This record gives sequence, structure tokens and C-alpha cells, in this order.
Amino acid sequence: MKLLATQSGLPRVSWGSVITGVILSLVTYLILSVLGAAIGMSALAPLSRPNPLQGFGFSSGAYLIVMTVIAVFVGSYFAGRCAPMLGWLHGLLAWAVMVLMVIYGATSLIGSAVSVAGGLASSGATVVGATMDRSGAADTTASTLTQRVQGAIASATAEASSPQAQADARQAADTGARNVARASWFSFAALIVGAIIAIVSGHAGFRHQPPFEEAAGVSTDNAALRRDASRGAIPGRTVP
Repeated sequence: MKLLATQSGLPRVSWGSVITGVILSLVTYLILSVLGAAIGMSALAPLSRPNPLQGFGFSSGAYLIVMTVIAVFVGSYFAGRCAPMLGWLHGLLAWAVMVLMVIYGATSLIGSAVSVAGGLASSGATVVGATMDRSGAADTTASTLTQRVQGAIASATAEASSPQAQADARQAADTGARNVARASWFSFAALIVGAIIAIVSGHAGFRHQPPFEEAAGVSTDNAALRRDASRGAIPGRTVP
């Protein structure tokens, strides 16, 4: 099969195929997410079980992994199937774009939540300040708060200087570092596995394409094409 290439000699990438794969992958992810939420909420049964959340975390994690694998496979498969060449590359690009979109959406959601929390805190402080001004007890309350803060700081300093507090701090730091390292390794493995699934499914989708004509008059699987004088080459195999 002859590869389509640009004037610079680089392979031509069909971004339409990539976008198609991304859209199908996101839609599949959304459908499976709604299905998982419906199944999970239906299986909780808080009235009939003493601990309805037992095992819920493990089940949710397993379903999330399966859901992600299915979404990546669907998007990459159809990206490769719609690609004019190099189906594995189009499947990989569809997966990469989907990952970037998910990360962008997650960071935007976290930023919005932080902004809302900051706005609520600012509004609460404004309301408290206005109430204190109306009651005429602002100076007394401020002095009391200052004394309490100073006492808390002195107590915290004394506790932090004790050997037990230092040991607890080191233990907490070690636990946090281990959790971060574990999460980082898991994320790295998930990205590698996702890339492999995208490459394999994109290549599989490209191999399942129907034959079509190239410049030399042969199909992608080297099968001869039927021809019609009025319409030119027609994709398909020759009929004896």
C-alpha cells in the first residue's frame, strides 16, 4: 500500500478522523458513566444493609477502569477506521486529545470549585464584619480574637517542639510521599496501557476498512478493482 504524504515527505494526518474518534470516545465515556451511576445508586440499599458503602470504593474503581478501556478502544478503533493511512497513529492521536480534554476539564472544575469557595468565604467575612459594625462590638471582638490567636500560636509552637510532634510530622510526611508516589506510578501505568490500547485498536480499525482505490488502480489490500466506463474505478474485488 502506498502512503499518502505531504510535500515535505511527512505522513498526512486526517484530523477529521481524530476528532471523530475523540467525539465517539467521550460519548461512550459519558454513556457508561451515567450507566454506572444508575447501577451504583440502585445497588446501595441503605435501608436493608447496615453498611451500604462497604465495597463501593473497589467496585467503583474497577468499573472506572473498565469504562475507560472501553471508551479508549471505541474512539481509537473508529479513528483508525476513518483514517486514510497509519490507523495506529490516528488512534493514538485520538487517545492523546481525549486525555488532554479530560485533564483540562478536571482542572477547570477544580479551579471553579476553589473560586466558589473563596467567594463564599469572602461573602461570609463581609457579612460578619457588617454585623459587628452594627452591634458596636468590633473592637472588643477583635481584641478577643487576637488574644485567642496568640494563645493558639504559642500552644502550637510548644507542641511542635516536642519529640513526639516531630516524629508524627515525619510519619505524616512519609505517608504523604508514599501516597503521592503510588498515585504517580499508577497514573504512569494507566497512560502507558491507554496508549497501547489506542495503538492496537486504531490499527485494528484501519485493517477493517473496505478496499478503496489508490493512484495505481489497486485497493489497499492489493485486490484488483472493478471498473465501469461511465463511473471509473469502483471499489470492490473482481468477479470472474
